[in-house]
Amino acid sequence: MGGVGVVLLVLVAGAFICAKARSAAGAALFTVVAAVVFVATPVGQGVPGAVATFMSAFDQAATPALNRTPAEHAATEGGVG
Repeated sequence: MGGVGVVLLVLVAGAFICAKARSAAGAALFTVVAAVVFVATPVGQGVPGAVATFMSAFDQAATPALNRTPAEHAATEGGVG
């Protein structure tokens, strides 16, 4: 796994070079491949779970506003507050 860091560095450099050369497709391809390689490493294995948690929290916050229903409050009726 020692060579993964070098591969990631080359992929990020390739994305940067493509972006500076105004090659959007090349930069996007290098970036996607770098993300896939990063997620495959032990350090990046928590990224999909973190993204899923963030999207779930965002969905729970946005759904009441989009459905025009009042949001649930932490304090209930008759409780301390």
